[in-house]
Amino acid sequence: MGNMKTRKWVWAILILSFFGVADATYLAQHALSNTPLLCNVENLSGCNIVASSQYSRLFGIPLAVYGVAFYGILFVLSALELVIFDRLLRRILQGVAALGFLSSLYFVSVQIFLIGAFCIYCFASATISLAILGSATAIEPLRGADGSHPFARLKRYLSRPAAPKAPSNPPMPRPEPPRPDQFRIPPRP
Repeated sequence: MGNMKTRKWVWAILILSFFGVADATYLAQHALSNTPLLCNVENLSGCNIVASSQYSRLFGIPLAVYGVAFYGILFVLSALELVIFDRLLRRILQGVAALGFLSSLYFVSVQIFLIGAFCIYCFASATISLAILGSATAIEPLRGADGSHPFARLKRYLSRPAAPKAPSNPPMPRPEPPRPDQFRIPPRP
């Protein structure tokens, strides 16, 4: 699928991932060197609070280093997609983009609800990952074997009539209790 529309979205991912690498590299450099970040945007000036919080590292590694790896992987995958038009490669690109966006969503939630400070660089990264996810979805929307969208299949499944209930086995008739005349004891000889 090497048409111009697809290539446009792949180019968008390539450019966005470059900006993501730049953003994450800036954060990683400051996290590794323990120098304060330049952050003077009103209401989003908590970059140093966020960067020095207990939530800023995973397994002892600054989250920004993971960001550099994430955007680097996206950059390489999108560059490969420009050269190799492969459906599996597009699916991997979509999966990595979805994983990155979900991670960004989680980390922004941590900033809002746990740390109570906002970092402009983190919001920029979350915005970039959202744009990358949108572009990755636009490359080749997920379709079923019949060409339908997955939510259309789900809608059809949910709106189908309920299957008729299987007839239940009727209960076995209970034997009638014995009548007294059934128990005749023969006379003894």
